[in-house]
Amino acid sequence: MNAKSKVKIVWTKKFAYAIGLLTTDGSLSIDGRHINFTSKDRELILIFKKCLGLKNKIGKKSRAKDKEKKYFQIQFGDVNFYRFLLTIGLTPTKTKIISRIRIPEKYFFDFLRGHFDGDGTFYSYWDPRWHSSFMFYLVFISASKKHIDWLRLKIFKKLKIRGHINQSGKKNTYQLKYAKNEAKKLLPKIYSKNAPCLLRKYDKIKKVLKIEYNHSKQARVL
Repeated sequence: MNAKSKVKIVWTKKFAYAIGLLTTDGSLSIDGRHINFTSKDRELILIFKKCLGLKNKIGKKSRAKDKEKKYFQIQFGDVNFYRFLLTIGLTPTKTKIISRIRIPEKYFFDFLRGHFDGDGTFYSYWDPRWHSSFMFYLVFISASKKHIDWLRLKIFKKLKIRGHINQSGKKNTYQLKYAKNEAKKLLPKIYSKNAPCLLRKYDKIKKVLKIEYNHSKQARVL
């Protein structure tokens, strides 16, 4: 790594998290030098900057399909980091062809947390069909079937939970979903003490888990 490199290429919790963010909401320019990270959430851009030690300014842009909606972005040039990203599986046209990402096993769940914060979702609801049972789902999203299959296999090997994959016709994306019992096994692995994360999502999850705990406790009493 030469003196002009902006990013220190060393695997840590923060570095792996940033790679997860880039895998979902990042892009590599065809010029072989520039990297862009875009998000509707400014807090996520700030976390990304801190994880990689960047000093670049945060800008705004609109996307082709939604000119009125503004997104935050950070763009920077770093040839060495760009080349490193190529070696682990990211490419300039990654959206639909991305497959596995080469992440050290030690940092896989940090990468997964970044992946979730970048383009994942978490939702809950009361299901009236099952005596008003409380349900929730942890979801990972990708436009690449190969990537979502790889993600599912990696998680299965580590935790022996299977999840299930749905395809969204309108957005042409694949969703890897983990229902309540499997999500409860996965969440403690994703969220570790003092690890970077999008607090908005984490707070939402904690509130849902508290509802689930109180509901289960009440059910046991009844």
